[in-house]
Amino acid sequence: MKPYRELCRPRISALSALSAAVGFIVAAGGIGTGALLAAAGVFLLACGASGLNQYQERESDALMPRTKGRPLPSGRISPPGALYFSLFLVVPGLAILRLSSENAGPFLLGLCALLWYNGVYTSLKKRSAFAAVPGAVVGALPPAIGWTSGGGLLTDPRLAFLCFFFFMWQTPHFWLLLLDRGPEYEAAGLPSLTGMFRRSQLIRIVFVWTVAAAASVLLIGLAGVVRSPAVNLALCAASVWLIWNGAGLFHRGRPDCSSAFHRINIFALVVMVLLSIDGLIRDIVI
Repeated sequence: MKPYRELCRPRISALSALSAAVGFIVAAGGIGTGALLAAAGVFLLACGASGLNQYQERESDALMPRTKGRPLPSGRISPPGALYFSLFLVVPGLAILRLSSENAGPFLLGLCALLWYNGVYTSLKKRSAFAAVPGAVVGALPPAIGWTSGGGLLTDPRLAFLCFFFFMWQTPHFWLLLLDRGPEYEAAGLPSLTGMFRRSQLIRIVFVWTVAAAASVLLIGLAGVVRSPAVNLALCAASVWLIWNGAGLFHRGRPDCSSAFHRINIFALVVMVLLSIDGLIRDIVI
C-alpha cells in the first residue's frame, strides 16, 4: 500500500482537512459531527486530487530528481491504476461533503477546489512561472468548506479574511521550495521564477510575501474573527516570529530555504491551533 499512500500525499491532505476543521470551529464555536465530516470529506478529496495531479504530471515528474521516485514515474503504479484509485477517493470525498451540511455549499466548494487544482492550476503550471499565485486559491477553499458546514454564510466578510490568510500562506510556502528546486523545473521544461530572477531578487520577493502572510493574520483579528485578547496577542507574536525568521533569508552565505520552508508551515499550524482555541472558548472571558 505504500505507493498508494505516496500517491495521496497524506501530510498535505491532512493539513487541508485540518484547515476545514478550523473553519467549522470558527463558524460554529465548537466541534461536532459536521466538523469530522467536513475534515474527512476534504481529506479524501485532497488525496484523490493529489493522485489525479500525479497522473496528469507523470511525464514531467519523471524528468525531475525530486519527483522521479513517485509511484507513477517509478513504475510502481500503472497510470490506469492511479486514475481509478484517485477517482475512488474523489467520489466519496464529494459525497461526504454533501452529507456534512443541509446546504450544498461544502459540496460545491469541494467541486470547485477539485476543478481549480486539477484543471486550471495543473494546466497553468506548464505556461506560467507565476502559477502558484492563482493556484493558492485551492488552499483558501477548505476553510470555506468547514465554515459553510458549520452554518456560516459565504457572504460573511469574516470568512474572506480567514480565507485570505490561507491564500497568502500558500505562495511563499511553494516559492521557498522553488528556491532550491527551480533548476529542476527548468530542466523538465516547466517555467520557473528562478529563470526570470536572480536568486537575491527571488529571496526578496519571497520575503515580501512572507511578511504579507504574517500581516494577513493580523487582519483576521481586526475583522472580528478572533475575540479572545490572549489569542489575538498570540497571533501577533506568531506573526513577529515569522517575519523575524523570514529576515534570516538575507543572512550572508547560502540561506537555509529548507528550514524557512518548515518554519512557515509551523506558523500556519500554530495559527490554525490558535483559531481553533478561540472558537472553542468563545464564551469564556480571558
